[in-house]
Amino acid sequence: MTAPITHDQWKATRAAVRQTGDRFAEMVATTREPQARATADWSVADTAAHVAAIASMYVSVVRPGAVPLPAFAVEDRLLATTVDTVGELNDLTLRSFTERDPRLLAHRLRTDIDRLLRVSDGLDPAEPVTWLGGSRVPVAGVLAHLLNELLIHGRDIARAIGARWVIPARDAALFFELFVIGMVRHDVGRLLETDEPPRERRIAVEFRSRHTTPVTLVLRDGRVSVEGPGRGADVRLSFDPVTLNLMLFGRVSRARAALTGKVAVRGRRPWLLPAFLRTVRLPATRYPGPQPGGAPAGADAAPAP
Repeated sequence: MTAPITHDQWKATRAAVRQTGDRFAEMVATTREPQARATADWSVADTAAHVAAIASMYVSVVRPGAVPLPAFAVEDRLLATTVDTVGELNDLTLRSFTERDPRLLAHRLRTDIDRLLRVSDGLDPAEPVTWLGGSRVPVAGVLAHLLNELLIHGRDIARAIGARWVIPARDAALFFELFVIGMVRHDVGRLLETDEPPRERRIAVEFRSRHTTPVTLVLRDGRVSVEGPGRGADVRLSFDPVTLNLMLFGRVSRARAALTGKVAVRGRRPWLLPAFLRTVRLPATRYPGPQPGGAPAGADAAPAP
């Protein structure tokens, strides 16, 4: 089942990538603390290199053949990657992508975002391209994924150096609607594979927010599909897109998201949501000790101002 991506969505995604990329690059270029810990494993400079590497790789992903894949993007490794092994791909990338000078990283990020916007200009934003694990993601979804990387890792860096970082809800919503739903509509490939046997029980979760079109994701026999909203949902989840993304990537705990009211769970069988999220999941990140301003580290940390 496919869905059109509107001109307004495509225009908004491209503008947000440009604007957020500029914000991110400026923050990185002017930092005086490139070795500060942004995550448990990565410094500010490592985190910036990670995002710059993704921007570089996505030029080849959205326009296959236009430019060669970067040396660190081993194609067979990309196709074999799952959510549970993406950390290994990240480690390989950072070992190969060796630049750590903040100013040079900021310049390279801006350059590759320019290239990405240029090579994607004129493409059908709904056209699927091959992504990690052999999944198929619309072109607009690839840009929305880069936007989310900029937003989430921009927050990581801002917390590490005590800077201000804003995540607009409308931009966060693009990740869910264009990337997550876009991939499920086409093909998730082997991205969500686990060693656990698939559950036969059907679990349907309806997602609603002020910034997205209502939609239901259905998990059955280890496979995920998209349905329209309706009475068949086991769980009804209303969400603030910023909080949902932070929760899915382990920056905010499920308990905190619920207590703040930014993610509300209702429905006939709300207890099925944890089983659903064990399969429909995204990589989380480990965090170091207390962050600037005394905020606790880890998944329970409050969003940056």
